[in-house]
Amino acid sequence: MATDLEIARAATMRPIADVAADLGLAEDDIELYGRYKAKVKLDVLDARRDKLSDRLVLVSAITPTPAGEGKTTTSIGLAMGLARLGERACLALREPSLGPALGMKGGATGGGKSQVLPMQDINLHFTGDIHAVGAAHNLLAAMVDNHIYRRLEPMLDPRRVRWGRVLDVNDRELRDVVIGLGKPTDGVPHESFFDITAASEVMAILCLAEHLGDLKRRLGNILVGFTYKREPVYARDLGAAGAMTVLLRDALKPNLVQTIEGTPAFVHGGPFANIAQGTNSVVATKMALALSDWCITEAGFGFDLGAEKFFDIKCVSAGLDPCAVVLVATVRALKMHGGKALDDLSEPDAEAVELGLPNLVKHLESISFFKESPVVALNKFAGDADDEIEVVQRFCESVGHPFAVFDGWARGGEGAVELAEVVRRVGCRPHVQFQPMYRPDDSVEDKVFAVACKVYGAEAVDYTPRARKDLKRIYKLGYDKLPVCIAKTQKSLSDDPDLLGRPKDFLVTVRRIIINAGAGFLVPLTGEIIRMPGLPLEPAAKRLDVDEDGNIVGLE
Repeated sequence: MATDLEIARAATMRPIADVAADLGLAEDDIELYGRYKAKVKLDVLDARRDKLSDRLVLVSAITPTPAGEGKTTTSIGLAMGLARLGERACLALREPSLGPALGMKGGATGGGKSQVLPMQDINLHFTGDIHAVGAAHNLLAAMVDNHIYRRLEPMLDPRRVRWGRVLDVNDRELRDVVIGLGKPTDGVPHESFFDITAASEVMAILCLAEHLGDLKRRLGNILVGFTYKREPVYARDLGAAGAMTVLLRDALKPNLVQTIEGTPAFVHGGPFANIAQGTNSVVATKMALALSDWCITEAGFGFDLGAEKFFDIKCVSAGLDPCAVVLVATVRALKMHGGKALDDLSEPDAEAVELGLPNLVKHLESISFFKESPVVALNKFAGDADDEIEVVQRFCESVGHPFAVFDGWARGGEGAVELAEVVRRVGCRPHVQFQPMYRPDDSVEDKVFAVACKVYGAEAVDYTPRARKDLKRIYKLGYDKLPVCIAKTQKSLSDDPDLLGRPKDFLVTVRRIIINAGAGFLVPLTGEIIRMPGLPLEPAAKRLDVDEDGNIVGLE
């Protein structure tokens, strides 16, 4: 069986200028990054902001296995399926991080005959957006430390600096560090930390900003720490916002690529919904809506993570409202939630699928809390038995939810036509505007509880002493009106990765709350979640290589 990389390499790509022309873009509207990649200039969106389509489709999923359940593959296939039905469709996806690509999960450009291309470029460096985010973030870190070293006003207390550094590679050794060691001229010794670049507030700002002025304003509002008198200090106080904007100027422009069947696709910003906001950029989503009739977008991990943030943060901030929500399920994930061991998921077991349905039910309930009607897409794998698929189909029919089998990995757009027909039917119906999970005026505790109770299924929320101190500071500084971007394990509906299926009678423990004033949200850290992953026992990087002809091998 051919690998994803082999399938991608065998595909014939169209010149990106031709793909852009399908969207009505002229040569002057794009900036080429070689023959098959381009950035689209921001004034394209500026000229069309009042002409956005209302057919935005969100693709999410049930709680995944470690390998993922194919949201990106399904999103890509759905766009290709709509194109086969004669619809003008465009994708708006997140950019892959090097962390998973070199760590455990591998690439994030879909799979099989449902991929975005050029696959290896997108997975490795792409147009440099994530590196630009890292450069801007670390520039601010360097300016913070220089400000402390020079003893400039406002005088930052090095013990109360809240801005660390980032790196787009999994590296557990850097989670907690001491910097400034050595001679007096080497800096002021103090504790610091590293996050992975996708978790940077700068990444969130890039994804939520709608134009350069908005980007610069948000960057200036980043809270970097406190003075000895415990007064807040912002990036604008250090004069950093302008230079950071310069480093991000090109990164704000969405990247245009194509699917394996030539359908237009924007790939721009925003991975990691477990520790970040986890959706692609507002600019890319709105540009897709401005240039096509259907925009297919995704949100990371399960509905409890990326999709909740998509609604409560991105849609509220940008004024977006999906016409349909596709919930991706797989036989293997349902078997895992039904008690089947991870190593045994390839064994047929319709009973385990049945036992795993409560996880699907909970995610469907969560969609209804937002007043949205879901379409269930069963992402088909080669080893799925007919009776296992029938378990899911019978359940969906019994509760009245539209259902379709998606076979895009094996058959590309042809295998997605069934799903595309269902989504088109649902998306063209009149629909009510989505309802956020909470109101801005609700207390921070009520916002966290609303998500934890309704979306996760928790009984209560507990706060550590550190988190309660954070709450006091949030109210004192007036940031209690901001939405919450909860960082939680992706492996469970709860904050305990070992609780599979549909856990009940559990607490969510908030151990800390980070103020992302520039991005415009608060980040409660729950359970043992961390924002700098480590490498697994067998990193994917060990399989990655270059052959004698210069071709990349081992990218999955």
